[in-house]
Formats: sequence, structure tokens, C-alpha cells
Amino acid sequence: MANHSSSSSYPILCASFNQDDSFFAIGTRDGFRIFDSNTGRLCYERAIGAFAIVEMLYSSSLLAIVGAGEQPSLSPRRLCLFNTTTGNALRELNFLTSILAVRVNRKRLIVVLQEKTYIYDINSLNILATIDTVPNLKGLCAFAPSLDGCFLALPASTKKGSVLIYNVMELHSHCEIDAHRSPLAAMVLSSNGMYITTASEQGTIIRVHHISEATKSYSFRRGTYPSTIFSLSFGPSIQLPDILVATSSSGSVHAFRLGLTMNQRSRRSSSFLGSIIPESVNDALDPAHRHVLHNAFPAGVKSYTVIRKVNKVTDASLSESGYCRATVSIITYTGYFLEYTLTINHQNESSWILEREFNLLTANLAPSTPSLHD
Repeated sequence: MANHSSSSSYPILCASFNQDDSFFAIGTRDGFRIFDSNTGRLCYERAIGAFAIVEMLYSSSLLAIVGAGEQPSLSPRRLCLFNTTTGNALRELNFLTSILAVRVNRKRLIVVLQEKTYIYDINSLNILATIDTVPNLKGLCAFAPSLDGCFLALPASTKKGSVLIYNVMELHSHCEIDAHRSPLAAMVLSSNGMYITTASEQGTIIRVHHISEATKSYSFRRGTYPSTIFSLSFGPSIQLPDILVATSSSGSVHAFRLGLTMNQRSRRSSSFLGSIIPESVNDALDPAHRHVLHNAFPAGVKSYTVIRKVNKVTDASLSESGYCRATVSIITYTGYFLEYTLTINHQNESSWILEREFNLLTANLAPSTPSLHD
């Protein structure tokens, strides 16, 4: 997942992690930089002008980059497939309108424009499908890189929060989900393509849907007052993710524990009260299970977050699930990298510990830094 900024006030124009969160890239007015997520080491930089999109393909030498239009040679309508090893462009694709988002995996290249989305075979660059979309001014999309659950999510309405789910490998529409009453502001798919989480422009409710059944699984209240949701992230998992996090214009980070909610819902539905309450009302009674880190960064600053790791420990002596520990990485568009360890115990009590913080714009490329590899 990537985010790019439409505000000229930020020194960072875009930020993205690769498909397994082992590296991340930022685009600035001077060029782009790639960092090792585990060490924070600057691995690669290229100072050739402003970039609005920088997407990696795992830890390979292939990048998909789009200029910000501040230099004539870096048009926002041109996608360049760039080789970091040779420093040369491999291929270029030109479009009639600005490119708003790009997503890649080992089989597909996705290019999102305002009213069209193109799906390419990433090896041959043949166009496989063209999706006509509602006006998508922000290039909002979500993509699951897994080849087994390779779905693309796009807004399906400009008046309400409807989501189109498209099967990118089989090239057909999978379903449409009515997630919110207000238009969408943010969404992300789990890495396995099984779940999607969404937030509307209202920013008070975050919902999780099961993709295969197109059914709502969870509703979480982020807060009472409206706020702009900047990013959402599921924890890595082969099934239901344990943790979901969100960053917003309030400057806070909200974390929700999905597994604990499922356990409590199962117990409630098996009770007498749960058996007589309609499902829609029962869902509204779900406890929030919010774990909030206040003032993680200044209010109003755009941010991008991912859950890089989740360690879960089950205590056989307890009826509840055990504790889980998540590594939550945050990039602020003012140029900082923050990494927290979130620990939630079996009593649903939590703590946040700041593990790392550094300036992304002043980091230097070490002479011994290994290059990205194929």
C-alpha cells in the first residue's frame, strides 16, 4: 500500500512499503529514497527530481515510479519501470491523464487514473483489462499482492461508501460492498486477500468485511467526532488478522484487536440475550476494543502506517486468548519514521513503547550499504 500527498507543504510527496514490509520508499522533491525497515538503513537514493509515486516489487531491483510534474522530464502521466541496479529505465507507459496510484505484484501491474484503472501483465506489459470507474480524484484503491487472493478494491460510488472488489488474476468483478453511508476515505486489503477494512470521510466508524462472502465481520468506533483517516493496516496473518490500526488527522493511532472481538461475540451470541437480539443490533453492541496512542505525531500531519510484525502467545491456562505484540511503523509526511511496540495482554490492557525515531530526509547513504537484489 502507498500514499501520495496532494499538499505542497509536505517535504515527503509519497510513502510506500513493499509487499512484505521489509523495505519502504519515499518520494521527495529531490528524488526518492529506499530504506531497510528492520535496520532503518538508507539502501538506495536517486536525486533526479520530484516523485509522486514510488512502488517496489518486494526486494527486487524493479521500481514503478511516477514524477510529480515539477520537472518537464518527470510527467505525472508517465509511468517508468526503473532498474535500481543499472540506474536505467526499463520501460515507460504514457497515459492521457495523471497517474494517481500504482500497485504491483509478481504477476500484475495496476495503474489507477481518475476514471479508468488498467491491469497489465507485469512481464509482457500487455493490457489485460480496463475498468471504468466512478471519478476517483484521490486515486483511492487497495490491492492484495497474494496470488491466491489477488483482489483490487476501488470506490464504486461518489455519494456513498461502496467498494468494488475485482479479481485481478481471473479478470472479473467479484462483488460490490456497501460499507458506509458517506464516501470512502481509506481502505486496505489484508495481505492474503481475505478481508477488507474501510473508513468513510466521516472517519468515526471503521468496518471490516469478509471478501469471499461480501459480509460485514466487524464495526469499530474510532471516535465520536469526525476525523480524516489517513491510513489503515492489517497485521500480517494467514487467516484473520489479529490487529488492525488506523492513523488520522487527530494525531493519534488507534489499534483494534479482531481476534478478541470474535471470541466475545461468539460467547454473546450463544447466550440467551444474544440469541434473541437481531444480528444487526447485536453487531452494534460490539465493544470497541480500542487501544489508542494519543499525540503520536502533530495533529493534522499526514501519516502512513503499517503493522510489520505480530507475535501472538496463547496461554493454555486461560480461557481468553493470550497476549499479542505488534510492531507498528509510521511515516509522517513531515519526514519522520516512528516505530512502536504495541503489547495487548489477555485482559485487553495495552501499552505503547517507542522503539525507534529518525529523520528520513537527513539519513546518509553508507558506502557499505548493500544494493537491492533481484
